[in-house]
Amino acid sequence: MKVTQTAQFKRDIKRQIKRGKDPKKILKLLGYLMRNQELPDSYKDHPLRGNWRKRRDCHLEPDWILIYRLGDEEIRLERTGSHSDLF
Repeated sequence: MKVTQTAQFKRDIKRQIKRGKDPKKILKLLGYLMRNQELPDSYKDHPLRGNWRKRRDCHLEPDWILIYRLGDEEIRLERTGSHSDLF
């Protein structure tokens, strides 16, 4: 499975690293997704609605969210940040 990142995601992750967030948490999450494993409940993974439909949201930390799109051959990382950054 291929992983792609939007330009906005790349800017978002740089901001999160400056805030002291550990990017290895995203790699751990990607490991589950690439093996088609169900995410542990702690990630609070769920589909989004409205303008974000066809995308999923999961929590890397209580106020650190990853928005992604899961396809048959691709995982597309679209946004990451706090609730106030994204919504």
